[in-house]
Amino acid sequence: MGLSCRHLACVRGAATLFSDIGFSLGRGEALRVQGGNGSGKTSLLRLLCGLARPDQGEVCWQGETLARCRPLFHANLLYAGHADALKPELLAWENLAYCGLPGIRHSRAQAYASLEQMGLAAEAGMPVRLLSQGQRKRVALARLHLARQRPVWILDEPFSALDQQALSSVTQLLGAHLAGGGMLVYTTHQEAGPAPTQTLRLGREAAC
Repeated sequence: MGLSCRHLACVRGAATLFSDIGFSLGRGEALRVQGGNGSGKTSLLRLLCGLARPDQGEVCWQGETLARCRPLFHANLLYAGHADALKPELLAWENLAYCGLPGIRHSRAQAYASLEQMGLAAEAGMPVRLLSQGQRKRVALARLHLARQRPVWILDEPFSALDQQALSSVTQLLGAHLAGGGMLVYTTHQEAGPAPTQTLRLGREAAC
């Protein structure tokens, strides 16, 4: 058993973004979430992470609802939102060492190693505010190298602003995570990333 949800619904004002969403994700499986702008992709990811409550339905981890196992689930989760969540005044390595994973500090050496694997060895000592959009995205995604022991990765648009080389590196990293028994939920507008086990489409073309 892994991550699952049943009959999820999300309402914003008078609009229902989605309803009756359900899936079950096990070891080594990936769910790709697709849909146009405003279809509720980010809202769904926030529900799956326990950062918001569904208007209907429930999210479960290992057969228990998040309401009953939230701390345990969060200890097994990496969530990377669409925003890079970096502090522009800090150096690239400092963002990973001090803000890499909630509640956990990493060493400078660990931060440098993660940035090097993302092709950012030369930029590790630079303030994030001086980096390009693509470089900032890679700094944010370097957190993946620090979270290899966390089985559930939930990523919102991980491939945006990446050049072809960086996209290939991230795709390989996600593939290795799945090959090691990890679970992955991700949104994307691109034909990129590892082949999903399941695809969920939100909006007018909604269908599992």
